Amino acid sequence: MGGAMMQSSRSIKRQSAWHMLASEFGESTLNEKGSGEFDPSFVITKLGSKVNRVIVAGLLERLEPRDTANGSVLYQGQIRDPSGVHYFSVGDYASDSMRELTLQLSPKVEGGEPILLLMVAKTRLFQTEEGAIYTSLRPEEACEIDSNRYATWLTKTCQDTLERMKIFTDSLDIEPTIEALTKENVASHMIEGLVSSRNHYGEIDLEHYNLNIMQALDIAEGKIEAASAPPQQQIVSVSEDDGGDNPDGSDELGDILLDIIKKLDQGEGVDFETLITNASARGFSRSIAEEKIESLSDEGSIHEPAFGWFRIVS
Repeated sequence: MGGAMMQSSRSIKRQSAWHMLASEFGESTLNEKGSGEFDPSFVITKLGSKVNRVIVAGLLERLEPRDTANGSVLYQGQIRDPSGVHYFSVGDYASDSMRELTLQLSPKVEGGEPILLLMVAKTRLFQTEEGAIYTSLRPEEACEIDSNRYATWLTKTCQDTLERMKIFTDSLDIEPTIEALTKENVASHMIEGLVSSRNHYGEIDLEHYNLNIMQALDIAEGKIEAASAPPQQQIVSVSEDDGGDNPDGSDELGDILLDIIKKLDQGEGVDFETLITNASARGFSRSIAEEKIESLSDEGSIHEPAFGWFRIVS
C-alpha cells in the first residue's frame, strides 16, 4: 500500500507556471479542485486561464507578521504591478529559502526601502462564511530584481495576456464544450479553462485588460516610470474629540475607522495599513486598532472585498 502511494505521488506532474497580471488573477471567482488526495487545484480566470502556479512581479508594498491561532507566525504581503495588487502569505508550510527571504525583506519594507520582487507561487481561492471570494498566493520561491528584469517580465506577461485575450475572443463564436473547441483547433492548454470560464462568468469586458497592458508596456519601454515606493499612507482629519486620548475608547475608534473608510474609499476600499496608521496618529495602539477592525468586520459594519482592503457595508 505504501509503495502504491509513493508511486502515485511520484507520478504527479508539476503544473506549468503562467505569467499573469494582478488584474486577471484578482478578478477570479472560480476554482476547480482535484478529486484525489494528490490532485492539484486550479483557479479559473475570466480569460479562461486554468492556473495552479503563476509567475508574478512588482513592487513589494507590504510584508508583515501576524500571529496565528496555533502560535505560529504568518507573514502577509502584497505586490503591486501596473494592473493591481497580488496578495500572498508565507507560513510554516513555505520552503526554508522562502521563509529566510521573508525575514530578510520584512525590515526593509518596514523601513520604506523600494523592492521589486519576482515570485513563483501557488494559486489559492477561498470563500468566507459571508460569501466573499478572495484570491491569494503561496510563494514557492522569490527574488529581488532590478528594473531591467522587471521590464522583461512585464513584456512577457503582456504578450501572454494578449494571446489569452485573442484565444478567448476567437472562442466566443464556438460552443463552450471541449468537443467543439477541440474541433475548431483552439489552443489545447486553454480549452478546459475556457469551458469553465464561459459557463461561469458569462459575458466579460476586456477593455480594462487592454488599458492594463498599454500601461505595463509603457513602463517596460521606459515611457513612464514604475512605482518605486509604496503609496504614502493618508492621514484623515477628524474632530478633536475623536477618542484618541482614550486608549480603551473602542466605540470612538470604531467611528473613526468608519469615517476614514468613508472619506478615502475610491471604489476599491481602504487598505489595512492606512487604517492602522490613522488610528496610531490618534493615539491608539496597533493591537487595539487591529482588534477594532476585526470587530467591525465581525459585526458586519465593514467587509473585505480583497485581502487587506476594507469597505463599509452599504
